Amino acid sequence: MRSVEEQQARVTAAAVAPRPVRVAISEAQGLLCAEEVVTERPLPGFDQAAIDGYAVRSVDVQGADNRRADTDGDDTEGDEDSGDVTLPVVGEVRAGSRQPIRLQPRQAVRVDTGAPLPTLADAVLPLECTDGGTARIKVLEAVRSGDYVRRTGDDVQPGDVAVRAGAIIGAAQVGLLAAVGRDKVLVHPRPRLSVISIGGELVDVDRTPGPGQVYDVNSYALAAAARDAGADVNRVGIADTEPRRLREVVEGQLIRSEIVVIAGAVGGGALDDVREALTDLGELEVDRVAMHPGSVQGFGRLGRDEVPTFLLPANPVSALVVFEVMVRPLIRIALGRRKSMRRVVSARTVAAITSVPGRKGYLRGRLMRDETSGDYLVQALGGTGSSSHLLSTLAEANCLVIVDPEVSEVQTGDRVDVVFLGQRG
Repeated sequence: MRSVEEQQARVTAAAVAPRPVRVAISEAQGLLCAEEVVTERPLPGFDQAAIDGYAVRSVDVQGADNRRADTDGDDTEGDEDSGDVTLPVVGEVRAGSRQPIRLQPRQAVRVDTGAPLPTLADAVLPLECTDGGTARIKVLEAVRSGDYVRRTGDDVQPGDVAVRAGAIIGAAQVGLLAAVGRDKVLVHPRPRLSVISIGGELVDVDRTPGPGQVYDVNSYALAAAARDAGADVNRVGIADTEPRRLREVVEGQLIRSEIVVIAGAVGGGALDDVREALTDLGELEVDRVAMHPGSVQGFGRLGRDEVPTFLLPANPVSALVVFEVMVRPLIRIALGRRKSMRRVVSARTVAAITSVPGRKGYLRGRLMRDETSGDYLVQALGGTGSSSHLLSTLAEANCLVIVDPEVSEVQTGDRVDVVFLGQRG
């Protein structure tokens, strides 16, 4: 029986990342940048107002009191003995204006946020620092040179790296790429993954199962898990197990995919059909791996391009656990991610947990937080016996509890490693 670590090593050794491709920035979200994006122009590209107000020369407003004046009192505008500073408003510049304006000494120009700053202006008076006049303003608070101004190149200078190779492109990176004028970017693309279900008992969800038939759960669940991992997924659905037809389906997916997953192919007559259909396409081994659930699983490299191909159990819980442990890391590596595994934390058990001796357990669990101590707490869901197949408990789980192969029972309060699954809610 092969250990989990040995099987994972076999799988990850087959990882091949697709060649980087250039895509529109609107399609790059969530992908890894494959180039150093060097800016060619400054950002902002011109001095601009950072707030609605009045563009001024800071030297012209330094005589204003550094406090809010009472504008409801007597109008002392123009009274040189009052200590007030007043300036005529000689124009207005809106955002997007292309008409240059030159500011003369002791003048103000009304500006919108993002508007080009008039020549000679070195500060913006916010509206609340004035009486809000239209022809003339009273300055209530002075500003210093550079206040409320976005200077040319404050954000990015020509030659700066806007987005680095290896960075995950999120909303901020997309925004920055747009801001520096890039409409496309080189990225590591999502690996293409095909999911195939086999089994004479399966029917699709749009049909009513007859006697002895069940819905095809695996192709839907595994396709969702693959998308969650970052793959570009083709859910093939149910394939005919007749060897010639099955071979045609698999060959078709090998041409279009970097990873192929076949569920329901490791037990009974289905395994014989798969072996007969795929034996000439490459090496495909079905082994027992020292883990539960999902001990029996297959892996190989098929087709001319030696595409990593997985054979997973028919049981949906086992299939999803094997996918999490074996297939998901391969997807993450193909995406170029430095860390292929999910985050692992240590948690205290709130109840005893039983596990299969000699096999590494990946048990469904609910991870919680102790409000007093801040410690992680975990409760196992389902079990290792007759309830281990229940899909409903996996739907309730937010983690997998890892139990070492040499441990058959974990006592209440013992610490265990816990793997975070996708966050819910």
